[in-house]
Amino acid sequence: MISRLFSHDLPRSRALTVILLLILLGLAFAPFLFPGAKALNVAAKVLVFIVLVASYDLLLGYTGIVSFAHTMFFGIGAYGVAIASSRMGPTWTALGTGVAVAVLLSLALSFAIGLFSLRVRAIFYAMITLAVASAFQTLASQVSDLTGGEDGLNFKLPELLSPAYRFAEERFLGASLDGKFITYYIVFFTAALLFLALLRIVNSPFGRVLQAIRENDFRAEAIGYRTVVYRTLSNVLAAVFATLAGALLALWLRYNSADTSLSFEIMVDILLIVVIGGMGTMYGAVCGAVLFILAQSYLQDLMAAGAGAAQDLPWLAALLSPDRWLLWLGVLFVLSVYFFPTGVVGKLRKVR
Repeated sequence: MISRLFSHDLPRSRALTVILLLILLGLAFAPFLFPGAKALNVAAKVLVFIVLVASYDLLLGYTGIVSFAHTMFFGIGAYGVAIASSRMGPTWTALGTGVAVAVLLSLALSFAIGLFSLRVRAIFYAMITLAVASAFQTLASQVSDLTGGEDGLNFKLPELLSPAYRFAEERFLGASLDGKFITYYIVFFTAALLFLALLRIVNSPFGRVLQAIRENDFRAEAIGYRTVVYRTLSNVLAAVFATLAGALLALWLRYNSADTSLSFEIMVDILLIVVIGGMGTMYGAVCGAVLFILAQSYLQDLMAAGAGAAQDLPWLAALLSPDRWLLWLGVLFVLSVYFFPTGVVGKLRKVR
């Protein structure tokens, strides 16, 4: 039963199984295990990035397509929810409409980009997607009447999801039973379903063809597969899942702007997470997202504590200054690539 749920793609490593189980339990019970707004925000961000990175791995790891337009579809999903909710009011109809319109727009754009661009060489396709994503980010910043411009859009959710709504006055196991609690579990279960759907796609006959195209597209075309069609479908599917991840982000934050969902820094983060976790494996998105988001969120705090403890050694305190957290994040990334060239998941499967 469990094997079928995971599309017969089990971790195939005892250590990896334990790690994934701990991550699942930590995310499932985050409101009870990690009280506090910051911890819950980190857990929700991890869930969103698991879906976002897994959808990008469908392109890069399974099909061999390098695209820089993934954040564009991510932003479309976030803006769809934000614009619909701000214009139509805090209703479930607004949320549904925003998600539906965003998915349809992403379908049209990804199909057009894939159909007209995937015939060119990989580097030229990457440049085309980079140009399209940059143009879309500029457009979102300029059309302030619709998107809020640089200030972005604040919006309200239905009353059931509002932080002010409480369905129990007393805390339960340390967790506040309010609208934020409900929103978190909507994000959690939706992210879990989307991840299982991606796992099913890559382990289907369609996913096997994508892997054949990644290994040798000329051979795949020679035996009868229309590689452009399969690459276009892969591009469309990845865009839809990225759009849904963006909708989850907007649902959690109740705010969206170009910097929040369209920034090129997010694209860089996605690439780093894919490399850290391991390309061509959906479980790499889980491990990579957890490691990267935790480092991004808590490395400054750890460095501040270390600098405070090393006051007697000025050179060490200066080296551990929280202002240098990006430097140490880069060092950690280089070390992870050196010691885990196939990613965390690839390394754990080799030493099983």
